Amino acid sequence: MTRTLSAGSRAVPRSGDARSTLRGPVAGAVVAGPLFLGAGVVQGLTRDGFDFGRNAISQLALGEAGWIQTVNFLLAGALLVTGAAGLRRALGGGAGGTWGPALTGIFGASFWAAAVFPADAGAGFPAGAPDATTMSGHGTAHMAAGMIGYLALCAALVVLARPLAARGHRGWAVASRLVPVAVLAGFMASAVSVPAFTAGAGLGLVWLAAVAARLAVTRRIAGRPPLHRA
Repeated sequence: MTRTLSAGSRAVPRSGDARSTLRGPVAGAVVAGPLFLGAGVVQGLTRDGFDFGRNAISQLALGEAGWIQTVNFLLAGALLVTGAAGLRRALGGGAGGTWGPALTGIFGASFWAAAVFPADAGAGFPAGAPDATTMSGHGTAHMAAGMIGYLALCAALVVLARPLAARGHRGWAVASRLVPVAVLAGFMASAVSVPAFTAGAGLGLVWLAAVAARLAVTRRIAGRPPLHRA
């Protein structure tokens, strides 16, 4: 039986509580970002002609092996939407319990749109592609999906700072308000630096995973009465 010790009115969890929490739907929001980024890095290192200094991870959906990245987009979207539902349950209608999960769901849906409307070729990828191309309709839709999605993510992180603060994680709350600034800075610098764009997007994904895990674990602990020991 898992026990907790109480220190005043605050319960101190044992590790079993955290493990059991992340088995629910909220785990989708925890694993989506790291899984998406990990799959992208592996592909980028193995695909002929791909250069992290010049090419965005989205372009991996192009070429003969592009189906792998397309599946990566679809899976990440599904995990994020599932995780959004888990976040809503974990927050239990409290501070940020409506808009935080809703915005996370919009972010997840943007990955599905990115899968349906692939990025344009360019900057030498796929191998043999010219450095510059005219933006197509699907390329424009891809960019719009990414912009809407990451704006939703930034808003979600700001909203989720409220339940973080309410649960006593004030440092996390401050960071959750600052990370969107770095994400947006990366997007603004994308015209001159693809790595800055990749870093900003990756930071947003990783921080969402960390916030989802923190809120899920805290909610699980708060929902179980502590057992006292003499």
